Amino acid sequence: MNAFLDQQVLVLNRLWQAVNVCTARRALTLLFQGQAQVVFGDNDGSFRTFSFGEWHDFSQQEPSAESVRTVSFKIRVPRVIMLLIFDRLPKKEVKFTRLNIFDRDKNLCQYCGHTFDRKDLNLDHVIPRDRGGPTTWENIVCSCIPCNTRKANRTPQEAGMHLVKKPKRPKWRPFVQVNVGLHYHDSWKHFLDIAYWNVELGEES
Repeated sequence: MNAFLDQQVLVLNRLWQAVNVCTARRALTLLFQGQAQVVFGDNDGSFRTFSFGEWHDFSQQEPSAESVRTVSFKIRVPRVIMLLIFDRLPKKEVKFTRLNIFDRDKNLCQYCGHTFDRKDLNLDHVIPRDRGGPTTWENIVCSCIPCNTRKANRTPQEAGMHLVKKPKRPKWRPFVQVNVGLHYHDSWKHFLDIAYWNVELGEES
């Protein structure tokens, strides 16, 4: 089996945004099926796109050591492809978990405004459960133990307490699995800013 088939290829959507990484094997399959085009950078800094037929012809005109051989021809391994039917970032909803609630509230008690270790924080129903308060993003907040005890089974208004901010569902976060580490192909540099991809996704400034 040709080792080049397992090499990584950067995947762009139709807006030329990096959305994933796949193997060269998968990239060539998408190319052959007409679902993607190869993005190839010229020496002048511009980029051209190639359909499967065009990439096949280009591979014959300008052969490369990084090629795979089929029964009847050799074809260059693409380094960047663009999906033809995908024009948005893939998204995944933030899971409703204790950890993600702490992340949303930044370990801040939503009543007194102080930051605590997670072991010293509780999750509080703003509208108590026995008052019909649901267990949802919009009704759960981080609370320190003293504030939680003080509020007891009351609404914030009844307890004379005020929320630091109104709880809400976090925005959808881009779900981009581009795990390139420190080593990636030179042709990716135009599309990939390593510092950008290393920023924690879903955090609001």
